[in-house]
Amino acid sequence: MGLVAGDLAACNELIVKRMHSQVALIPQLAAHIVAAGGKRLRPLLTLASARLCGYEGERHIALAACVEFIHTATLLHDDVVDESALRRGQASANALFGNKASVLVGDFLFARAFQLMIEDKSLEVLRILAAASATLAEGEVLQLITQNDLSSTEAQYLEVIEGKTASLFAAATRIGAVVADRPLAEAEALDAYGHNLGIAFQLVDDALDYSAEQARLGKTVGDDFREGKITLPVLLAFHDGGPAEKTFWKRTLEDGEQGEDDLPEGQRLLAACKGIERTVDRAEIYGEAAIRALDIFPESGAKLALIDVVRFCIERAR
Repeated sequence: MGLVAGDLAACNELIVKRMHSQVALIPQLAAHIVAAGGKRLRPLLTLASARLCGYEGERHIALAACVEFIHTATLLHDDVVDESALRRGQASANALFGNKASVLVGDFLFARAFQLMIEDKSLEVLRILAAASATLAEGEVLQLITQNDLSSTEAQYLEVIEGKTASLFAAATRIGAVVADRPLAEAEALDAYGHNLGIAFQLVDDALDYSAEQARLGKTVGDDFREGKITLPVLLAFHDGGPAEKTFWKRTLEDGEQGEDDLPEGQRLLAACKGIERTVDRAEIYGEAAIRALDIFPESGAKLALIDVVRFCIERAR
């Protein structure tokens, strides 16, 4: 997103600076996961949303770093909970440094995020990001409860992804309007944009887990399958399947009894019911809702960039 390239460079510099600690393990472990990359999507949303609202100051740079610290902290914690060995195709932090260090450095990054919020001196920004952090944690706990449970409903699944993904997307975009001191209607429009984009993003991620090459996905194919996560593609295949198919999903996801041929069989069942395509179709509905939420704003480079983000997220699965 060239429109905010300078802002993103400044945000990255601040991230590196605020990761520093006299306890050497902290910057070492934090740098491992931050430097591992990703596209900095959430901070980019904050930077672009602020520009969309005509903001010309620098507060959005620190808040974009704050958003990235919250996200990175949750990744560290999630990899411990999920016992993941890989993150974006590389060894996860917990695989290299151990679970205890990963959890504690995640806590450190959460603390850094809240320091940045306080330094911004806006109670509204603090309210938005603190609420998102709490909702994000609730989403992760709800996922833990529904994991390995095929009686979970689509409504419960959506509640999980609204919490664990959409809440931070919505906060990241909403604060762009807050720093620019824009009317409530614009803040709510950006909140709706981020919320719907977050759902679309996670739906596509869950579809890709069963369909993409590791290099494209940034992690091993079938992570969700191995961890027994109940995602929309699985729910569609389970409810469409006959007794034999239901027995397969119960054995592999509920009971955790998996052999070498089970992931390919799961992929075959998903292909048979078009579970991946139907999940991506659902993502497109949320993506279109995200784009419509921007109708309140005049045409601009920033608006076009935010629309392009939606299209990029969907096209990953096409």
